[in-house]
Amino acid sequence: MTLHVERLGDGPPVLLVHGSVTGARLTWREQLPLAERWTLLLADRPGFGESPPLERSDFEAEAPFVAELLDEPVHVVAHSYGGVISMLAAAMRPDAVRSLTVVEPPAFGVARGDPAVEAFVARGIELWTEGPDDAAAFLERFFGLVGSRPIPGRLKPELEQGARLLMRERYPWEAQIPLEELAAGPFPKLAVSGGHDDAFEAVCDVLAERIGAERAVITGQGHGVQRTGTPFNERLERFLAAAEGG
Repeated sequence: MTLHVERLGDGPPVLLVHGSVTGARLTWREQLPLAERWTLLLADRPGFGESPPLERSDFEAEAPFVAELLDEPVHVVAHSYGGVISMLAAAMRPDAVRSLTVVEPPAFGVARGDPAVEAFVARGIELWTEGPDDAAAFLERFFGLVGSRPIPGRLKPELEQGARLLMRERYPWEAQIPLEELAAGPFPKLAVSGGHDDAFEAVCDVLAERIGAERAVITGQGHGVQRTGTPFNERLERFLAAAEGG
């Protein structure tokens, strides 16, 4: 499989990897102005946009496809489930990563035992095992779980497709994040959270400690931190520019 990638702008390359429900364009719409200074590589995960589907969304199956996109050294910026995938991919090809930014990755396996993480995992298992079969109803409960804004009105076809993929998604907390390999990677790391949920804060704190990631908290949009636009973009660009050496 080859993932569909939309290329925008000019400058050092930045690979943007989206999470669940929405594809690359919608997830990263507030980052499109960065194409004035950076080459944005908007990658659609399997089943989104023009990328062919897998039987189910699975971080372990998808990581090699993202790793294949690292045919040139790039900055990797990833949101939510895409952050889990991208950490695995970065560990596969560390020499092809200029920097790694993860935004609220649900890599809860790195922080098991934390009360907030355990509560989140329990609620997640309940949703996936006992939740509604209706895509819109399932998505509404999912947004409440992760702290995203609900989508008003009837779901558009692409969002209903994203919800159906979500309903078959492998639990992200099952991921074995290669912390030692990431810590040894020669690239800078940044972990960003939205200051709205102690479970995501715990994960990002562990990543800061265990892989040497810089830490940022940007409030105002819950789980969709990148939707803050300017505050997120300015923090990201400072990090990317430092990784570029200027």
